[in-house]
Amino acid sequence: MAELLSDQELAEALTHLPRWTRAGDTLEATAALPTFPAAIAVVNRVAEIAESVDHHPDIDIRWRKLTFRLSTHSEGGLTAKDTALAAQIDEVLDVSSATPS
Repeated sequence: MAELLSDQELAEALTHLPRWTRAGDTLEATAALPTFPAAIAVVNRVAEIAESVDHHPDIDIRWRKLTFRLSTHSEGGLTAKDTALAAQIDEVLDVSSATPS
């Protein structure tokens, strides 16, 4: 089981995750991709990563705009699983020429 991050630990992690903001017990990031197929390609890559680490984000798809939400529901909040997956999502977005929305 993953331990919940303290407010200080989360604040430190977010300094390395500029796309992401805290919304209660959730981390959230939104990015715009150049095209709808590019957005779906990002979703597919994130799905592969999420399956490999057995930690799955909520993903909202609006044409070429994607919103990701992360929380460790089994722990009732935010853990290192969330910040680690956020960093991996950022890597996918960086390669895909996404812009913050």
